[in-house]
Amino acid sequence: MDEQYISQLVEKVIKAIDSGSVGGSVGAQKGVFDSMTDALEAVQNAYKQYRKYTVAQREEMISNIRKLTLKEADIMAKLGVEETGMGRVEDKIIKHQLVANKTPGTEDLEPKAITGDDGLTLIEMAPYGVIGSITPSTNPSETVICNSIGMIAGGNAVVFNPHPNACKVANYAVDLVNRAILEAGGPENLVVSVKQPTMETSKQMMECPAVKMLVATGGPGVVRTLLSSGKKAIGAGAGNPPVIVDDTANIAKAAKDIVAGASFDNNLPCIAEKECFAFNSIADELIAQMTKNGAYLVSKEQRDRIMDFCLINKDGKYGINKKWVGKDARLFLKEIGIDADPRLIICEADEMHPFVQVEMMMPVLPIVRVNNIDEAIEMAVKAEHGCRHSAHIHSVNVERLTRFAREVETTIFVKNAPSYAGIGAGGEGHTTFTIAGPTGEGITSAKSFTRQRRCVLAEGFHIV
Repeated sequence: MDEQYISQLVEKVIKAIDSGSVGGSVGAQKGVFDSMTDALEAVQNAYKQYRKYTVAQREEMISNIRKLTLKEADIMAKLGVEETGMGRVEDKIIKHQLVANKTPGTEDLEPKAITGDDGLTLIEMAPYGVIGSITPSTNPSETVICNSIGMIAGGNAVVFNPHPNACKVANYAVDLVNRAILEAGGPENLVVSVKQPTMETSKQMMECPAVKMLVATGGPGVVRTLLSSGKKAIGAGAGNPPVIVDDTANIAKAAKDIVAGASFDNNLPCIAEKECFAFNSIADELIAQMTKNGAYLVSKEQRDRIMDFCLINKDGKYGINKKWVGKDARLFLKEIGIDADPRLIICEADEMHPFVQVEMMMPVLPIVRVNNIDEAIEMAVKAEHGCRHSAHIHSVNVERLTRFAREVETTIFVKNAPSYAGIGAGGEGHTTFTIAGPTGEGITSAKSFTRQRRCVLAEGFHIV
């Protein structure tokens, strides 16, 4: 699909969304309602119908969601960048392909049978019912599709409250999921959303008695709100993933991997390398290799000029300037008078520099020189801030790999690969864009969205 055609199609899609139809289809977006009240009523009716469907029928619907996601990945990627102004189209296409191909379906729900002298006990994973899901602006349509597949596989219905700054692309994904479900013979409105999400619609969703489980991706505030809801909650919080490079690493490969991971979708993924701790003995070589692989090294003076506009200083405490989140590296350089178009900007900094301590989600990677593994681990753990999200290391020293993993205690720990290997891109294992560190579910999948039920037959069906 060529770029000009995609751009024209996306322009039509945006106009169609604004006018109440989408993607050239007749009628309103499927599953997208003007009010949360209507969305909640519709999804409850859909769930009542869905309870009658078999696991095989669930899988047919999921298979069709995967197919349509792959077919329309280009459109959602382009629409996501145009609406939010964040990320890279080519990388967002890969993210949509990843959720389509590697999000587990019903195969994740493994029943368990226990037999003995007292009979048979069967343990199965059952749905919660209607799940309320809050999605981010960084991975809007990817999260809708990934969560929909997992939640539908578990036998649930879903009501989404997307991030307001990414509601068009998120609701495009909601429409896509519903189109796929209906084509496969499923019920209407199994996945729903609201046209204009707000804090009030989010509150209404969370407080609805029919919503039995809440799932959210966002900052500490969102997670705290979920955990105080009184309902089962899965919270995917923020992180500030460090990467260590020691003197045993393959430096050329480490440099290439770090640039690939830290620049992917302009550093929007929470798993991406946000700061690098490099042994002083290999730091010069690492930097040289990074510049060969798409990174641009700025001086300390240029670094601080970038900091002046991409971070905000409030009484000595730095935070991100949201206008610069997920922007292309070339725009940062243009702002300081440099004409270049790299994948990533790199700079040197000390361990307490704001670029090291603040999760920026920008294609700017600070490199901190360290003398040994003790300094590297101590600084990396401090920079991770106890989020226990993700951490990375390039080394062939098993003792160092083991020690860092134990001390940082992150949900994802990647060795000798780009950060995105941790969610199945170039690494083994399934993918997700809901990484639940704060509530402990980790790399979520269909099983995460189910509850365990036990059926006991005493003194019977034990044949041995």
